[in-house]
Amino acid sequence: MKNLKTEIYEMRNFLLLWITQAFSGLGSGMTSYALVIWSYTQKGSALATSMLMICSYAPYVLLSIFAGALSDKWNKKATMLVCDTVAALTTVAMLALLHFDALEIWHLYVINAVNGLMNTVQQPASEVAVTRILPEKYYQKVGGLKYFSNSLNTILKPIIATAILGIAGMGAIVAFDLLSFGVAFAVLAFAVKIPGSSEDSQKQDKLLTSVKEGIGYLTKERGIFDLILFLASINLVASIYEAAFPAMLLSRDGGSEQALGLVNAVIGVTMLLGSILASFAKTPRSRVRVICNCLLFSMSFENFILAFGRTPFIWCIGGFLGWIAIPLMSTNLEAIMRLHIPVRMQGRVYSVRNSLQFFTIPIGYFLGGFLVDKVFEPVMALQKDGSILVRLFGSGKGSGAALLFFVIAFAGILVCLYFRRDKHIWELER
Repeated sequence: MKNLKTEIYEMRNFLLLWITQAFSGLGSGMTSYALVIWSYTQKGSALATSMLMICSYAPYVLLSIFAGALSDKWNKKATMLVCDTVAALTTVAMLALLHFDALEIWHLYVINAVNGLMNTVQQPASEVAVTRILPEKYYQKVGGLKYFSNSLNTILKPIIATAILGIAGMGAIVAFDLLSFGVAFAVLAFAVKIPGSSEDSQKQDKLLTSVKEGIGYLTKERGIFDLILFLASINLVASIYEAAFPAMLLSRDGGSEQALGLVNAVIGVTMLLGSILASFAKTPRSRVRVICNCLLFSMSFENFILAFGRTPFIWCIGGFLGWIAIPLMSTNLEAIMRLHIPVRMQGRVYSVRNSLQFFTIPIGYFLGGFLVDKVFEPVMALQKDGSILVRLFGSGKGSGAALLFFVIAFAGILVCLYFRRDKHIWELER
């Protein structure tokens, strides 16, 4: 008990930040979940729905490489507060459009792009802030706690969002989002202390110089660079999955809004369980082996089960097997990054990492939406009753998405096996 009290005291600033930001994340997640359903209902197109996430991630690709360098120069707390404020204003705009019954899908594309830009700037500042307020011995716990909150939000957002949608409508969800933001903003502004660094006031480097330093660091640290490329490849496969997932569960036989919510809730429970295990897991002998094995395990099961499954129960099994090991992977990945990258370089290096690691996500979302709408659904529509593809993946809308899951399962496994043999990644164990 004494040790627990000591840990809470030493982590108090982080815990305040983590709890309130998680609450705000719940509000944002509920809004995003409801908007996916709304956009697919409006258009019936996987590509149109995927554009929501493409707009969110596009700023990462275009501007993240500069955002970290700027973050290194700016006050971390002020940066986070300004970004949160702008994001809140976009939410107010969405609420106004809903009130006047004027909300269109292109409005959401613009709002998501602005929010994506704010997140691009805020994230490196937040990463450095966590490093400064948290003792090194708790780095692995951070990853577990983050996944705990993310998984809890994954459980709660479909349940609460569905309930509020049925009772009070979309406007009430957006209003809850604003309320959660207000709580997080107040705590960050008045209760969380983020230590400054003497280096912050001394930095006079030009922007391009800072960016070059971040790129130069990764060029020299080949293990970190190859690990980022590994994750970028996984993100490509995963974003294709994310684009096809709601299209399949909302449209095929056995699927529905309730089925989508159920599978998402199971994934959330799974992540919660995995994050608890990760939080209490001992430091492994090989963090690299844990990362590689966890991703291979995930890719080897979920996509195949989703491809062949025809009921929410089977899809839930796929979600469990696909996500149970991800929190453990993430905690070890975060520990490697924090331990190998100097604090003074983290902002600019994380920004370059974000550009490299996430540039595949909008590509994957586009490919996923395009392949579902233009390739795999038309292919399945041409199949005759009793054909091998119909027997394997069913018929009607959603069967094309199931076929796509089968294809990307092999892609994910091949990516894991390829990078598992990368000698530079294994050098991070030294």
